[in-house]
Amino acid sequence: MKGLTTEMKEQVRSALIAYRSNYPTLNRAAESLQGVSSATVSQLCNGKYELISDEMFIRIASQIGFAFDSWTLHEGKTFKEITYALTDAQAYKNVTWVVGDAGCGKTTAAIEYRRTHRNVFYILCSEDMRRSDFVREIAKQVGAPTDTTNLRDMLENAISMISFLGNPLLIFDEGDKLTDSVFNYFISIYNRLEGHSGIVFLSTDYIKRRMEAGLRYNKKGYKEINSRIGRRFFDVSPTDQNDIYAICQANNLTDRADIEEVIKDAKRSDNDLRRVKRCIHRQKRMIEARMKKGGGNE
Repeated sequence: MKGLTTEMKEQVRSALIAYRSNYPTLNRAAESLQGVSSATVSQLCNGKYELISDEMFIRIASQIGFAFDSWTLHEGKTFKEITYALTDAQAYKNVTWVVGDAGCGKTTAAIEYRRTHRNVFYILCSEDMRRSDFVREIAKQVGAPTDTTNLRDMLENAISMISFLGNPLLIFDEGDKLTDSVFNYFISIYNRLEGHSGIVFLSTDYIKRRMEAGLRYNKKGYKEINSRIGRRFFDVSPTDQNDIYAICQANNLTDRADIEEVIKDAKRSDNDLRRVKRCIHRQKRMIEARMKKGGGNE
C-alpha cells in the first residue's frame, strides 16, 4: 500500500472514535489494542497525526475492523442470520454456538456487529491458547488490566467490568479450536457471567463431531458445555449463487458474463466468500485492462 492520504487517516480516526465509545475510558480502549499506547489513541482521536506513522494507522485499523479497500459489505441471508443470533444473545444474555461453512462470512458479520453495537467484545481463538492466554485476551478486549501474573485477579477484574456493563456480549470466533482444558475453564467463566452477559461462539461444523465424541466418551466438561448452549447449534444457511450475484452487484461488477465467471469460480471453492472477493477483484482488474487497451471504451 502507498502512503496513506489525509482522507484515509480521517476514516481511521472516525472508526477509532466509534471503537473508543465502546469503552468507559480512553485508557481502557487503548488497553484492548495490541502495541498501541493510550497517548497514540488520544492523539489520533484529536486529529494530531504529525507523529503517528502510517504503520501505526494500519495496525490500529486492522484491530478495530476498518478496511482500507473499497469493498462493499453485502448483508445476505447468512449475514442476517448471524446478526440475529448475536442480537438475541446480547439482548437476552443467551449462550449460542453459531455454525457455518468456512468462508461463509461469520467473522465479517461478527466484526461488523462489534463495530455497530456497544459493549460487544470479539475474541479470536486459536489452537495454542492456554488458559492464561484465554483469560488475558478476554481481559484485554474488555479493557481490564493485564499487567498481573495472577490469573484469578485478572479474571476477577474482567468479569467485574463485564458485569457492570449494560447488555454486554462476548464473541468467541473459531471457538472449535480451543483445547479441552480451556473449554473446561470456560465453564467456570460462564457460571460467573450467567445472567450478566451474552456469549456467542462461532465455528465450522467440526465442533459438532467434536461434541458428539465428547458426549459419547463422557469427556470432562462436554455435558456442561452442551447444556449451556441449549443442547443445540445455530446453523446458518450456506452461501448460494444468489448471494454471490448480489455481492458482485454491490461491488460494481454488473456485466452478466463477468458475474458468471465469479459464480463459476466460486462453485469450485464451495462458495467461499474469501475466494469470491478475490475473483471480483480479478474481474475488475481485467475490465480495467480491457478499457485501457481499447482506449477507454469497451
